[in-house]
Amino acid sequence: MREEENSSSDAKKLEARRTGVRGETYAYWYLRRQGYVFVGRNYTPRGIKGEIDLVGDDGATLAFVEVRTRTIREDLSALPELSVTREKQRLVVRTAQRFLAERHVGECPCRFDVMAIDNCPGSRR
Repeated sequence: MREEENSSSDAKKLEARRTGVRGETYAYWYLRRQGYVFVGRNYTPRGIKGEIDLVGDDGATLAFVEVRTRTIREDLSALPELSVTREKQRLVVRTAQRFLAERHVGECPCRFDVMAIDNCPGSRR
């Protein structure tokens, strides 16, 4: 019975990861079409916990983008953007600071965006 639970849990984790990768890929191409020039994807600094999905320049501002993708199911009604906790916000800020320091980026306008994607046929958000 334990093996079945682990196998089911592993399958759910794998599917969640695949959904996340699809969402990040969609976000990347969508923002490129909007004129973003990307300078980082899945940036993970050494020595600290944290990751930034996308780092892009929209021409005026450097945007650190957290992509959240959810597959819509009847039993799950929470919006993807609501899954960005205060702790996740702190991690993104700390990781962005490291990104800026490593890349020797001087004073530049920066912002933090959340791109929420509903993985549901016919949904446009």
